[in-house]
Amino acid sequence: MRPVLWAAWVLLFTTVFTAVPPLQAREKEKLAYGEGLIVNVPYSEAEVERVVQDVAQNGIIRGTKEYNKDENVGGAKAADSTRVFPPWTEGGKVFYKVRLQALDPRNFKDSGDVGTLAVRYVLQPQGDKNTVLRINAVFVEDFRRTVHASNGSVESSEYKDIRDRLDGLDLMKQQAAEAEKERPQHLSKEPSPAMNSEAHPTTQPAAAATVAATEGVAGNGGAATQPPSEAVPTLEQHVQDLRRQVERLVKAPGAPLKSAPFHTATTLSPLPTGTEVLVLISTPYWYGVETRAGQHGWMSRDDLELLP
Repeated sequence: MRPVLWAAWVLLFTTVFTAVPPLQAREKEKLAYGEGLIVNVPYSEAEVERVVQDVAQNGIIRGTKEYNKDENVGGAKAADSTRVFPPWTEGGKVFYKVRLQALDPRNFKDSGDVGTLAVRYVLQPQGDKNTVLRINAVFVEDFRRTVHASNGSVESSEYKDIRDRLDGLDLMKQQAAEAEKERPQHLSKEPSPAMNSEAHPTTQPAAAATVAATEGVAGNGGAATQPPSEAVPTLEQHVQDLRRQVERLVKAPGAPLKSAPFHTATTLSPLPTGTEVLVLISTPYWYGVETRAGQHGWMSRDDLELLP
């Protein structure tokens, strides 16, 4: 009986053990291929549309990479439509970003070969202050036309880029509103012209005498009096001072231009040393800037320096 009982236990143990898949296989089965992303964004349709258009035109598909290449897939282009997705018939505004001849992109189920990598963004307004955003990504092989669904990494990475940009724009609006509120207070603290004339009673007569002298010379056919030569360098110095206040230079190569004022935000592009940027908004740790190419973003104060 004992040999039979022992054989039965061995058979039971073997059956249970082989029925449980390895940990790696179980984790892979948890990946939700092809589900895409649907999220309610707390911004108006117009705001989301503007940002989605920028993301669709930035040339990068995030959350994937080509076989043995860079972190993200570059060379993508915005498109009005693509055959890799069926026509959208459920309303809203639709945008596409397409990369042709992508080589075996990562994070697509059983992907391989060369084909078309595409992302679709669908915007559907929910009232005045909310927008439903749908993002889907697929890879379709050129030869066999096999469709490979994304595991969600592309959709989540593209959404992070969009949300970072929206949050950055929102912060810029808040900063602008605060500056506008503070403006009347600064104006009220400035001395009025009447106070200036009382404090400096000789200013107005001197100015009047100067005007009269100028008009008299002009009336006699002479040339108008030229401003003193000392005023010219003073004006130039004033312009230089203003420029130093609103312009900065990139210190180190590869300084990141961020989509929002925090370190985890998406990097829009690295900037080379010496790049000039115009400061639009100033916060304790970040500058909202514009490059000469017209690109807007955020940079850490530590990455910038004053003009020489």
